[in-house]
Amino acid sequence: MIKCEKLSLGYDGKAIVDNLNFEVSDGDYLCVIGENGVGKSTLIKTLLKLIKPISGEVIYNENLLPTEIGYLSQQQQLLKDFPASVFEIVLSGCQSKVGIRPFYKKEEKQTAKEKIEKLGLLDLMTRSFSELSGGQQQRVLLARALMAGQRLMILDEPVTGLDPEASQNMYDIINELNKSNMTIIMISHDIKVALEYATKVLYIGEHIFFGTTSEYKKSRGMA
Repeated sequence: MIKCEKLSLGYDGKAIVDNLNFEVSDGDYLCVIGENGVGKSTLIKTLLKLIKPISGEVIYNENLLPTEIGYLSQQQQLLKDFPASVFEIVLSGCQSKVGIRPFYKKEEKQTAKEKIEKLGLLDLMTRSFSELSGGQQQRVLLARALMAGQRLMILDEPVTGLDPEASQNMYDIINELNKSNMTIIMISHDIKVALEYATKVLYIGEHIFFGTTSEYKKSRGMA
């Protein structure tokens, strides 16, 4: 699906991380871990084509369309107070497919309802987004991201700011998405979570590791 070769990432020509090599296949659950400031979010921005690598190459499967990629960022204060209903927020996830068309199709509205139901938000569909708890808001934004992409989901520390119960709920939902054959790339500061759910691990630090979860455990003497 995605192959990265000899990537050097950073800003203004100054590299944060060098010689990054890894591959993501259909159905993978890749967890990207490492300390703060090592380039994890920079990698995500590169994969989303928001910034260009300093050197190296990101190769996308020709069958992977931009409309098949969803993205969920960390919680943002600006979004927390957004004056729209849950349904409106989720429906806006298909905006890139709507283009200049000034209305949503019946099928798009139905899909939005299905995503809302899938994430257990049906009772909240008409509620204002700003009235919801942090965990509920992240589930709404995940539903929105699912409207944008059905095949690959990229998540940047999706449980930041959530309490333990809401965090576990998010992890369970993401795991179920992967089991339904959605490919997951997730940044996490929680190595325990990475080892519990991920099929592959990319560790970015002084040394770089890429391999299966069991290989990572062996490399750390945890097997």
